[in-house]
Amino acid sequence: MNQATGSPRPLVVTPGEPAGIGPDIVLTLAACGEDPGRPWFVIADPAVLAARAAQIGLPVRCELIEAPEQAKPPQAGVLQVFARHAGAVVTAGRPQTATACHVLAALEQAVAWAAEGRCGGVVTGPIQKSTINEAGIAFTGHTEAVAHQLGGMRPVMMLAGPTLRVALATTHLPLRRVPDAISADAVEEVIRITVRDLQTRFRIHTPRIRVAGLNPHAGEDGHLGHEDDAIIRPAIEACRAHGLQVSGPYPADTLFNTQLRADTDAFIAMYHDQGLPVVKALDFGEVVNVTLGLPIVRTSVDHGTALDVAGTGKADPHSLGVAMKLAATLAP
Repeated sequence: MNQATGSPRPLVVTPGEPAGIGPDIVLTLAACGEDPGRPWFVIADPAVLAARAAQIGLPVRCELIEAPEQAKPPQAGVLQVFARHAGAVVTAGRPQTATACHVLAALEQAVAWAAEGRCGGVVTGPIQKSTINEAGIAFTGHTEAVAHQLGGMRPVMMLAGPTLRVALATTHLPLRRVPDAISADAVEEVIRITVRDLQTRFRIHTPRIRVAGLNPHAGEDGHLGHEDDAIIRPAIEACRAHGLQVSGPYPADTLFNTQLRADTDAFIAMYHDQGLPVVKALDFGEVVNVTLGLPIVRTSVDHGTALDVAGTGKADPHSLGVAMKLAATLAP
């Protein structure tokens, strides 16, 4: 709660890549007065927003604020903005390395305000990772960057949709590096973080967790790999010994069937493309990327920068709206 105004602490939104659809979707939500349940504002370049609004024909006025505490309840046609210069003139659909520092600075500011308790949560738009790396800045993703800024705790990436929730034991890693990144301690920690945040953030009293194996058929009794029996199973057993309702490892090809989904609060996949394609195939556009294991609330859209759509007026803001609503629900 914002003690000065008596209203809930606002959400801070970072639109992400300025040449992508981030500006389009925040403007579209502002045009209709999107109300996630608490005030919200963006950290962005007002000149970029004004130019994009004119390009796609949205009658949205940018209202500048100088601190989160100044954020007001949403008003149709008004986008509240904490101004940061993009670092270059931005053209929709054409990312450039000159804006990389702007993108990261906006994220860092948003996270800092949330950590200070001045914002209820951070909602992130899509970024162009390749552009940031081409600018000479090593960057693997929002999830890792936010965790590093907050002290280096283990972040757990979870995609949550109406049909299922899937958390990841590893995040943005090349496939050949995944087995080396999986240890019994790491899997156990991911399970514990997932359970804790489902209890504290999602208010699920006793979460039921199912864990995927790493190899086909969960290793086929060691014939298709040893990691499932030697690493993942002991981690699950250690958690069960402490009273957690977790089971597995299950073969990933049958783990997400309708029957198992009915009595599971979250699944844990071993790597990015083992679990996320299932979530997005079932609920694309309704899925929210939530970072577990943090002292702050952080959610994100489930799509990329869509450079070919930026500036055309065709960008769908629904995913951002869903991410904002979930952040507002999870925020203290």
